[in-house]
Amino acid sequence: MAYTLKAHPHINEIGSTAWDACANPILTDPHCGIPFDPFVSFAFLNALEDSASAVSETGWAPYHIALATEKDEDTILGVVPMYLKNHSQGEYVFDHSWADALERAGGRYYPKLQVSVPFTPATGRRLLTPSHPDAPDRETALMAGMTQVAEELNVSSIHVTFASESQWAHMGKAGFLQRTHSQFHWQNQRYSNFEDFLGALSRKKRKNVNRERRDALANGITVEWVTGNDLTEAHWDAFYEFYMDTGYRKWGRPYLTREFFSSIGSSMPNDVLLILAKRGGKYVAGAINFIGGDCLFGRNWGCTEHHRFLHFEICYYQAIDFAIQRGLNRVEAGAQGSHKLARGYMPSHTYSAHWIVNPSFREAVDRYLEDEREYVDQEIDFIEERYSPFRSDPGSAETPRDSESDE
Repeated sequence: MAYTLKAHPHINEIGSTAWDACANPILTDPHCGIPFDPFVSFAFLNALEDSASAVSETGWAPYHIALATEKDEDTILGVVPMYLKNHSQGEYVFDHSWADALERAGGRYYPKLQVSVPFTPATGRRLLTPSHPDAPDRETALMAGMTQVAEELNVSSIHVTFASESQWAHMGKAGFLQRTHSQFHWQNQRYSNFEDFLGALSRKKRKNVNRERRDALANGITVEWVTGNDLTEAHWDAFYEFYMDTGYRKWGRPYLTREFFSSIGSSMPNDVLLILAKRGGKYVAGAINFIGGDCLFGRNWGCTEHHRFLHFEICYYQAIDFAIQRGLNRVEAGAQGSHKLARGYMPSHTYSAHWIVNPSFREAVDRYLEDEREYVDQEIDFIEERYSPFRSDPGSAETPRDSESDE
């Protein structure tokens, strides 16, 4: 089949109906088998653009591509969220050393193309097509379109970050370099409630979790879950204060504007969960989460008062509670953070794929990534074997070895 591709400098040019039919086909086909992903939805990506969070002025110039056929150019068969970038901020898959190496050798690393959800280290599809027998062919056509755009723009590279494992494998077969990293995710083993989850932990870890939860709320703190139509501008005002505090401390300049939060509160409220801590009638801390079809995605946290263990309670334990109640399969609590391990979050692979134009530089990066993949595999295996917080045999009574090693 002969396909055509067109680049768009704003997602509005494609439109919500056409975009979401590709990004979240479950909205129109409940049996498609592709879980809902809030981050690739039109509402989320459009909010990033309309709020001036991900625009050319911030180094994220939208360059989305849409796939159609020569016979019917009005029917969109696939889309890719892509950005032309002049820096590597807000990506969470670090390539600063690559940029330095190429530029020291006399090359030019920027601009580059980034296929991702800006500021969002969450796994998902990046080659967005409806569920269809021709989906693999359409993905191949989208990859060809990405490389064609790269040639036309004379960029150094394409970076597809936090891709699904299946699309990562497909891109590898198409010649993209393959990279892996790890995050800490919580997996729901069909727990009926939080106590059921605690029962799977070793005795020491179970005791520590109970103590942390108790101490986190010791100063008269209460916790609220706010989602859907209950979200108000007052909630967003409170959370934005938390977000700004964390943003200035971690990044120097927060990525998201205040308008972004109002936008998602209006356009996708049922996909957003604010977990807020209140003391003395005032919100003092909070975390924003996004509700997927099978996953709760924890994103940003902040506070105006510091209370011991409150971060763990709001970001990790409350998220687990919510996921169990909703029957979600897992919680992805963002990038990095080995401290999540003791709280039931185990290491999981994340995937990215890279197209590098310069042949000699591509060869050097390929060798580096081969070693890096082996290291990531070994690190995950080591953590799972040596530092798992779970009982060695969760299906039976706790053994003396479990008890002794935990005391």
